Amino acid sequence: MTAAELVLAVAALMAGGFMKGAVGVGAPVVAIPVLSILFNVPFAVAVMSLPNLMSNVWQGWENRQHLLHRRFVLAFTLSGAAGAILGTFVLAFLPDRPLTIIVALVLILYLGFRVARPGWHIGQATADRWAIAAGALGGLLQGASGLSAPASVTFLNALRLERRAFIGTISAFFMAISAVQVPTLWATGLLDGPAFGFSLLAMVPLFGGMPLGAWAARHVSRETFDRLIMALLAVVALRLLWVGLAGA
Repeated sequence: MTAAELVLAVAALMAGGFMKGAVGVGAPVVAIPVLSILFNVPFAVAVMSLPNLMSNVWQGWENRQHLLHRRFVLAFTLSGAAGAILGTFVLAFLPDRPLTIIVALVLILYLGFRVARPGWHIGQATADRWAIAAGALGGLLQGASGLSAPASVTFLNALRLERRAFIGTISAFFMAISAVQVPTLWATGLLDGPAFGFSLLAMVPLFGGMPLGAWAARHVSRETFDRLIMALLAVVALRLLWVGLAGA
């Protein structure tokens, strides 16, 4: 790894932590596409596995009193965990180039939905009916590409929850996914010794960015921050798509 690549990787992890601290989600959405460009998708997903687990344990514990009702949380998180196991095996056995294209398309899907349906929302009764399907799809995407946001975050955000309820519930979902994803990555050989070491080190810049994001959330409007992040993700998605298709 060159010095420039190291600086870019650290910056991506700090930006992911900043996003996580500001709005409760987004560390993989920001960091994994950049790490995928520098390395490859399986390595990027493996490196983010421990930071994902620990950051969501932290935020989940802080917001544990604000979870949605137990039946919804169990259906959403357990189906997500099951989907993550299947998705991790997809990650282990698909060639790298299709995975790069998948990550790009997942990002484009996420951005497109955010632009097309900014006001979309659902009620709790509807959410209860769709919790298993949304959780399983989110887990599958997380396992296969490291990015569950197009399913999980969009679905939960449509409930228009109070900030702490949103953070507590989505953190529980990500904790469940990470709890099964880490051993599955290890079993498939993706989280080997070097990747495990990088994953431990990745927690330093990511956790360093989280307090900055929490501070910024108190001084900058979420709408402005969202627009900046979406612009960044659009550039990253197009870059990933170009890399994937150029080698096809």
